[in-house]
Amino acid sequence: MLSRGKVILFYPAYDGLPLGAPLCMLALASTLRQANFEVLLIDAAIDPDYRTHIMCESVDALCIGISVLTGPMIQGAIEIATAIKSDLPWLPIIFGGWHPTLLPDETLREPFVDIVVRGQGEVTLVEVAEALLEQRSLDGIPGVSWKWNGQRKHNADRRVEPLDALPVPAFDLMDFDAYEKLSGERKIGYATSVGCPYACNYCTDMVFYKRRFNALPAERVVSELTELVTKYRIEEVALLDSNFPVQLDRALDIARGIIASGVNFRWTFQASTDFLCRMSEEEVLLLGKSGVSHMGFGTESTSEPVLKLMNKRHQRVNEMYETARKAHLAGIRVTFNLIFAYPGETEADRTITFQTMSDIAWQFPNVSFSPNIFTPYPGIPIWPQLRELGVPEPQSLRDWMEMPLGANMLPWLKGKELARLNRLVEYFLLNSQICRRTGSQSRFRHAIQSVIRSPIRWRLHSSRCAFPWELWLAAISERLTERRSLITGQSLPKLPASAC
Repeated sequence: MLSRGKVILFYPAYDGLPLGAPLCMLALASTLRQANFEVLLIDAAIDPDYRTHIMCESVDALCIGISVLTGPMIQGAIEIATAIKSDLPWLPIIFGGWHPTLLPDETLREPFVDIVVRGQGEVTLVEVAEALLEQRSLDGIPGVSWKWNGQRKHNADRRVEPLDALPVPAFDLMDFDAYEKLSGERKIGYATSVGCPYACNYCTDMVFYKRRFNALPAERVVSELTELVTKYRIEEVALLDSNFPVQLDRALDIARGIIASGVNFRWTFQASTDFLCRMSEEEVLLLGKSGVSHMGFGTESTSEPVLKLMNKRHQRVNEMYETARKAHLAGIRVTFNLIFAYPGETEADRTITFQTMSDIAWQFPNVSFSPNIFTPYPGIPIWPQLRELGVPEPQSLRDWMEMPLGANMLPWLKGKELARLNRLVEYFLLNSQICRRTGSQSRFRHAIQSVIRSPIRWRLHSSRCAFPWELWLAAISERLTERRSLITGQSLPKLPASAC
C-alpha cells in the first residue's frame, strides 16, 4: 500500500545523555505508520547534521512535528522552525509536548508555529495529518490549537485514550548503535503508565495529566519489555512513569513477570515514598531480584511547614528513612530530589532538611541526592502567588528557553542569600559523598575525609558556612556531583553560572 504522505518528527537537543530515542516520538510514529503515513524521525542528539537533513527532507513532506520541553530545548526548535518557514513557508509546522500543551496560546503566537497538538498526541496528530492531506479544516479535531485567518483557535480537549488502546511505540525506528555510542550503554526509555494522583503545587504533571493515572496492564508490560530487551540486546530500561507503583499489585506483578521470564536486565523508576513504604520488605526484595537497580523520589524537603506549602501532605519524613532502609536491604540505589528556596521556606526549614537528609546519608550509603533551586515552570498552581511575590513570568518561547531546571529567577534568593545556599549545598553534597565511600579509597583521601567529617556535620547542623576550609581541602581529592537524574541516578551536567 502506497504511503499517504511523509511526516517529519524532530526532537531538539537537550541537556544530558539520552536514554535512547525519545519515547514520545516513537509513540507518535507508531500511530502515524498504522494510518499508512511515512515517518522520518530526526533526533538532534545523534544527528550532528540534523538541520541539513531536515531541510532536504522537508521539500516533499506533508508537515513537520517538533516536540518541546520547557528550557534550552526550545532554542533548537525555534532555529529549525524559523529556517523552514523562511525556505518553505507553505509547510505546516506543528509544536507538541509539555511546553506547548501548558502554554498553547503563547506558543501559537510565534510566526513559525502553525498548529499546536495538546496533551496526548498519538491520535490527534494522525487526524491532523489526514486533514492536511485532504486539505480540510482543522476545526472540530479535539486537542488542537491552530491559526485561521490570522486568528488563534483552540479546539476542545481530546478525551484521554487508555494506554492499552495504543500500539507499541515504533522502537524499530531507533538506531540503537548510535545511542549506545553516545551513552556507553544499550538502554531505552519506556512508560508503563502516565499521570500521578497527587497535586503538588510546583508540579506540571498534575496540570498535564490532570491527576489521572493511566496504565498498561502488567502482562503487556512484561511481554513488551522482555521482547525489546531480547531483540535489541538492551542492558537497562528506564521507566519514564511519573509514579510507577501507584497500583501496587500491578507493580509487583510486573516484577514477578520479569523474574518468571528469565530475561535479565536492569530497570529503574520514579515513585513517591508513601507507595514504596506500603510494600513489605519481601516485596521490595522482589523488586531488586527482578532487576530494579535505582529508584528516584521527589522528597523535596523534610520541613513539615514546607511540605504543606507544597501540598505534599502524603509525604512523611519517617517514610523517607523507611524507603532508604528497604531499598538498602534490596541492594537498590536511591536518589532523593530536594527543592530549596520554595516560596515561604525559611532558614530554619532549610537547616532541618540538611540535617535530616545528612542523617539519612550517614545511615544508608545507597542514597544520593539531587538538590535544586525551585524552578517555576509554566502552568503550575502557585503562579498567582509567585506573581504577587515579584517573580518575573516569561512571556514567550524565547523567554522560557532560559528556564533550565535550577535556573534562579527568585527575587528572595539573591546576593549573599544565594551564595550562602550554594555553599551549604556544597557542604551537604560533600558530606553525602563521604558517607558513600567504600574501603577501597586511597589513604590520602581517607585522611582528608577524617579531618573534615566532623566540621562538615557541625556546619550543616548550625548553618555556618564562613571560611570554608573544608571545601578547599576536599577539592584536592573530591569532585562533587551536583545534580542527579531521578530516572537513572546518573550525574547531570552542571548548570551554567548564569543559572545559579
